[in-house]
Amino acid sequence: MQVSSLNEVKIYSLSAGRSLPEWLSDRKKRALQKKDVDIRRRIELIQDFEMPTISTKIKVSRDGQYIMAVGTYKPRVRCFDTYQLSQKFERCLDSEVVTFEILSDDYSKIVFLQCGRFVEFHSQHGHYYKTRIPKFGRDFSYHYPSCDLYFVGASSEVYRLNLEQGRFLNSLQTEASESNACDINPVHFLFAMGTAEGKVECWDPRTRNRVGLLDCALSSVTADTEIEGLPSISALKFDGALNMAVGTSTGQVLLYDLRSSNPLIVKDHHYGLPIKSIQFQHQLDLIISADSRIIKMWNKDTGKLFTSMEPEHDINDVCLYPNSGMLMTANEAPKMNIYYIPKFFICESSLKFSGTFFLGLAHLIGSSLLRAYMHGFFMDIRLYHKAKMMANPFAYEEYRREKIRQKIEETRAQRVQLKKLPKVNKELALKLIEEEGEEQQFSKKRKQKNLPSLLKDDRFKVMFENPDFQVDEQSEEFRLLNPLVSKISEKRKRKLKILEELEAQGQEEEEEPEGKASDAESSESSDDEKGWVEEVRKQRKLLRQEEKLKRQERLKEDQQTLLKPQFFEIKEGEEFRSFKDSAKKQKLMKKTLEDRLKLEEKLGTLNVSDTTVGSKQATFKLKKSEQQRKQQEAEKRHRQERKTLRRSASHLKSRRGRGRLFH
Repeated sequence: MQVSSLNEVKIYSLSAGRSLPEWLSDRKKRALQKKDVDIRRRIELIQDFEMPTISTKIKVSRDGQYIMAVGTYKPRVRCFDTYQLSQKFERCLDSEVVTFEILSDDYSKIVFLQCGRFVEFHSQHGHYYKTRIPKFGRDFSYHYPSCDLYFVGASSEVYRLNLEQGRFLNSLQTEASESNACDINPVHFLFAMGTAEGKVECWDPRTRNRVGLLDCALSSVTADTEIEGLPSISALKFDGALNMAVGTSTGQVLLYDLRSSNPLIVKDHHYGLPIKSIQFQHQLDLIISADSRIIKMWNKDTGKLFTSMEPEHDINDVCLYPNSGMLMTANEAPKMNIYYIPKFFICESSLKFSGTFFLGLAHLIGSSLLRAYMHGFFMDIRLYHKAKMMANPFAYEEYRREKIRQKIEETRAQRVQLKKLPKVNKELALKLIEEEGEEQQFSKKRKQKNLPSLLKDDRFKVMFENPDFQVDEQSEEFRLLNPLVSKISEKRKRKLKILEELEAQGQEEEEEPEGKASDAESSESSDDEKGWVEEVRKQRKLLRQEEKLKRQERLKEDQQTLLKPQFFEIKEGEEFRSFKDSAKKQKLMKKTLEDRLKLEEKLGTLNVSDTTVGSKQATFKLKKSEQQRKQQEAEKRHRQERKTLRRSASHLKSRRGRGRLFH
C-alpha cells in the first residue's frame, strides 16, 4: 500500500500495484499472482475497478450503493456494487460519453450526453430511448421540480427537454457564444451556466428569465497571475443556498457568495490547466478542486492548503464518496484510483457521534492498542468496555429506563384501544369490531386462525365510505330483520360462553354440558323462535299503526286544503264533452246484459236473428271514433293521390317513347 503525507495528512492509495490484462483467463491470472510478488501484494478494494483504456467520468448513486464510471474503448459504462465490492454490470454504447447523470437513487435511471449530439436514456434493464439535440453538448443538469434537462454546449441557447411530457421546450436565449458547464442549486433550484467568455449567467427556471450575471474572467486576474488568454468557465458547483465555486480554464477557482458580485476567495493552481472538477467536503469546510495534474484540498474560509495529490496519470474526473473518507478518480489509464484519507473519516464520525468517536481514544491512533482495518480500527474488548463505561457512566440507568418503558408499553397494548370509526355505518362498524374481538379471543384459546376482517376487506370498503350505503334503521325491512339479527348475535355469544366453559373444564367441544340434556337445547331454541316471532309481530303491529297515523294525517291535510276553481282552454278542433257521458257509461255498465242488448238494438248497433238450430245469433257493429274516422279518410286520400301520380308518370313515359320513334 502506498502512503503519502503532506501537511501531516496521510493519504493511502488503495489501488496501487500492477493491473492484469483484461484478456487473460482466470487460470492465467492466478498463475501470475503466484509468480509475481507485486501482483500478489496489490490491493483490490473493488474487484476489476478499471476500464479497458481510459475512464472519463465517475459518479456515486445517492443511496451510496453503486459507483458508475464511463470510459473507452469501446465506449461503455460500468456499474460497481459497493456491498459486494465487485462489478454489477457493463453496457457498451454507440459513441463516447461527454458526461452523465444518475436521476434515481440507484442505477435504474441514467442519462448519457454523448459526443455525437445524442442523449441516451437507460433504465434498469438497459437502453430505453435515444434522442438528439441541435448542437454539440458539453454539460447538462437535471431540474427535479419540473423534470427538465438543461443542455449547454456549442450554442448560445440552452436546450430544455421535459422528461414528463417527452418533448423539447422553448430554449433559453443567452448572450454567450458557447457554454462549457452548468449546475442547479439543490436548495432554491437556481440554474447557473458558465460561458466561454468567462461569465456566469444565473436563470430562474420558474420565469425563464436571467436574474444575475458574474464576470469571473475579470475577477480571476490578480496582481501575481499571468494570463495568456481570456479565461473561460470550465467547472461550476453550488454549495448550499448561497455559495458557488467557479473553475476557469486558466487554473483558478473562485468562491462566490450569491449576494455579492465579488469573489470571497481566488485560489490558483499555478499550473495553467483547466479546472475539471470541484467538490465540497463539509465536515472540514474544504474545497477539493482538480485539474488534469493535481488535486488540491483547501479551506474555503481562509484558502489555506490542507493537502494535495499528484497521481501518476492525468485526471479526468474526481468523485468523493460520502461519509467514508474515500476519494476516487477517473484517469487517462485503465485503472481508476481510490484514495483513503483517515482525517476525513475521523472528522465525519466525530461529528456524527457528537464527539464520542473512539470513545475519547483518538489519541491512541498509531499505537499498538489500535490496529487499523478498512475504515476503522480493531481494539481489545476489555479496553472497549472500560472506555465505554468511562465515557458514559450512566449507561446502566439508561438501560433500566428503557426496560421500564418497554414494560409500560406492553401493559398499554393490553388495554382497550379506541379505534377510529368510519363516517358511514358507524353502528355497524362498531358491532363488527366487537364481534371480531370476541372471535379473536376464542380463536387464540382454540389455537385457530383468525378470519379476515370485513372492515379491512377492499370489497366492502365502499360500504363504510359512500353515504348511499348508509343503513336506514327506520325502514320497514330493517325493523323486521333486526329481531332476527339480534337473536343470532345473542346465540353466538351464548355459544361462545358455553364453549369457553367447556374448555375450562377440560372437556371436548362435542360433549354436552353437565346437568343439561339435548332436549333442553331444543326447547331453548324453540323458545328463542317463539320470542323472535312475537318480536316480529310486535314490529308489524307498530308498522301498521304508524301507517294508519300517516293516512290520518294525510286525510287531515286534504281536508284543510281548499280547492279553487280552475279554468281550462279547449283546443281548436276538439269538441267539449260534459261529464254526463262518463255518468251514462257507468249507468250502462251497471245494467244487465239483457237491458244492454235491448238498448243497442234500438240504436241499430246490434242485429239479432234466429238460426236453423233454434239458437240466437247476435252481430255487433262497433262505432268508430272520430280519430279513426279521420285516419281512414287520410289514408283514402293518400291512395287516390298515388293513383293519379302513377297515371301521370305512365302518360309521360308513353309520350317520350313516341317522340323517339318519330325523331
